[in-house]
Amino acid sequence: MITASLDRWEHLCNTIPALLKNISEEDFAFKPLPTKWSKKEILGHLIDSAANNHQRFVRVQFEETPRIGYNQDEWNRYSYHQLQSARQLTDSWEGLNRLLLGIARHIPEDALQRTSYAGGTELVTLAFLIEDYVVHLEHHLQQLVSYR
Repeated sequence: MITASLDRWEHLCNTIPALLKNISEEDFAFKPLPTKWSKKEILGHLIDSAANNHQRFVRVQFEETPRIGYNQDEWNRYSYHQLQSARQLTDSWEGLNRLLLGIARHIPEDALQRTSYAGGTELVTLAFLIEDYVVHLEHHLQQLVSYR
């Protein structure tokens, strides 16, 4: 059911790191406005998202309708992504996403229908969480690099 999303995710893991490594440290750190995220902070947001989705992908399989949300702005702020090197952020993004992809590929089909709350008031399935995660990745990765 989620095979297309998993294949797309694998493509991203194989394509994006090399593209990110071509961005200069200065370009990565540039903030267009004080209230806007830099590329470092956007990538950091994706790392935070991976950390929270790691919990979702695992806990939904054995807990009854867990509630797993997070405040993305506060996570970004207190993770100090702007102060990390672009290389560290890129390596962290790649490592976490390869780990999550491996987890997602092994989730039994029947577990994909288990549900949780992911920050909102609506119950969502694990299959939805995985597919939505890949959509979310692409949305932000397109803010960082050009690819297809």
